Amino acid sequence: MADAHVTTPMADDSNPAAVVDETKLLEYAVQELPADAVKGLITHEVCVRCIFRLFNIHEGIYALISPTTLYSIIKKPIEVEAVTTNSSQTSEVKSNICSICLGVMQFRYRDQRDVLVEKDHAADFATLVAESVKEKYDEIASFTLEVSLPTLITENESVILSYMKEKYASEVWFQEKFSFERIISVKDALKQSITHSLETLLGVKSSVSDFRIRLTYEHVDSTSAENRTGKNQCNKRIKSDNGFAKCTNETSQIMDLKKVGQPCHMTLTCSTAPVYIGGRYLKLSRNVSQTRWIIDDERKGEASVEELIGENILPMCKGEGYKFHAAGREDIDVRMLGSGRPFLIEVQNARHLPSEASVKEMEKKINSLESNLVRVKHLQILGSQGWSLMREGETEKQKQYAALVWISRSINDNDLEAVSSLKDLKVLQRTPIRVLHRRSPLDREKIIHWMKIEKIGGSSQYFLLHLCTQAGTYIKEFVHGDLGRTHPSIGSILGCRAEILQLDVTDVKMDILNE
Repeated sequence: MADAHVTTPMADDSNPAAVVDETKLLEYAVQELPADAVKGLITHEVCVRCIFRLFNIHEGIYALISPTTLYSIIKKPIEVEAVTTNSSQTSEVKSNICSICLGVMQFRYRDQRDVLVEKDHAADFATLVAESVKEKYDEIASFTLEVSLPTLITENESVILSYMKEKYASEVWFQEKFSFERIISVKDALKQSITHSLETLLGVKSSVSDFRIRLTYEHVDSTSAENRTGKNQCNKRIKSDNGFAKCTNETSQIMDLKKVGQPCHMTLTCSTAPVYIGGRYLKLSRNVSQTRWIIDDERKGEASVEELIGENILPMCKGEGYKFHAAGREDIDVRMLGSGRPFLIEVQNARHLPSEASVKEMEKKINSLESNLVRVKHLQILGSQGWSLMREGETEKQKQYAALVWISRSINDNDLEAVSSLKDLKVLQRTPIRVLHRRSPLDREKIIHWMKIEKIGGSSQYFLLHLCTQAGTYIKEFVHGDLGRTHPSIGSILGCRAEILQLDVTDVKMDILNE
C-alpha cells in the first residue's frame, strides 16, 4: 500500500505532459495498494476515485484523469478478472454509480432539468460550473466554493469502512498504514479536484469571499441508516473504536450498504453578500407612504419611498431583490424635508457592483423622476458597517419638526414666551389611540428639547410650531393631548384646545450619510 499520505502537486489541466506525469505518480502509488482490498471495493461498486480517496492519495490528481485510464492504472498490480480479461465488464464497472459518492467523484449527476450529465475529467466539470457563473455575474473578485452532500454518502462510507476494518484488521498494511483519520472526505476531494480549474477559468482566487458558489447534491434514496433493511439483518450492532457502525456478522454488515441506480441531482447556486446603497431621502408629498402599503388588496397612497428608490437601484446592481431600511419613519401624510432621512437599500445577490460614478448618475435619475414625489441626496455605496451605524444612531437621534397648529382662541405674546421658555421638557405618552390596534399599550417618557412659535400673518388662531424632540416622540399627540394620554401637551400648556393640521419633518440629526 502507498504511504498514508501521498502528496503531489496539482496538475496543469491544459498541459498533457503534466497529466502524463500525474499518471506515472498514480501508477507508483497503486503498486503498493493491497490488491485484495482494492478488488473487494470494486466488487462493492466503489469507484476508482473513491478507492484512491480512501487510501489517502492526495490533491485530487486522479480527478484530472479519465475513468478508463484510472481503471487501466489500478488493474495492473492486481488480479481482477472482470477488469483484466473482459472489456465489456470493464465498461460495466465504469458505468455503475459509485456506492459511496453516488456519482459525485465520477462527475455524473442529474441537472435541474433532470438531464443526466456525465464528465470524464474534473476540468470538464469545472468548465460547466464556471460557464454557469459567468452567465449570471459580470465580474467577481474572488469566490468560496461550498458543497452540500446527502447523508447517504456518509452512511455508505461508514458501512464500507466498518467492513474493511472487520475484514482486514489483522493485515499488516491495515495496522501500520491505514488511517481513518487521514481519509479525504468526498466534499474535500471534490473541492480539491475543481478549485484550481475554477480559479483559472474565472480568473480569480478561491478564498474566504462574499461570493459563494454552492453545489448542492441530493438523492432520492438518502434515508437514515435506521430505515435500511440491513438493520434487521444484523443480529447485534455495537459502536467500534473509530465511531463507525459495526455488525457482528460480516455478511449482514455489508448488506447495510445502500446501492443506487441513479446519481444525485445537483443544483448550482451563486450568492453574494448584500450590497448596501444608502443616502438620505426627502418625501415631498402627503400621499406617499414610506413602504408599500396595501390593505385588502387596495393600495394606500399613490406610491412609496421604498418603491421609488428601490425599483430604480435594483436594475443597476442586477440583483434578485432588495430590502428597504430607514432610520425611523413618518406617517403617510407627513412630509420629510430639510436634511432628509437616512436610509439603506439592501440589494440581495447583486451580480454587479456599481461604480461611484454610476451611483451618482442614479441619484440624478431618481431626482428627475416626473412624479417629483421623492428625492435623494448623498447616495453612496456602503459596507455592512453602514447598517450597524444606522441602527446604533437611530435610538440616539433627535428630530426637528414644523407643525401647522390651530388653537381655540387667539394667540398672544405670553403664549410665545411660555412655549419658547420650555427646555428639555419631559413628556409622558401612553400608546396613542390611533395605533393601539398594532402597538403594545405602554407608557413612554420622551423629551422635547426646545420649541418656538412662528406666527402666521393675517391669522390669530393658526401658527407654526417648530420643535426638536427625542426620537420616537408622537408629535400629533403632543399637540392635541390624545384625550389626556399625552401630558403635558401644547393644549395643556396654552390652556385651550389645540389641533394639528399638517406636519413636516425638517431634520433628522444623525452623524451618518451627511455628505
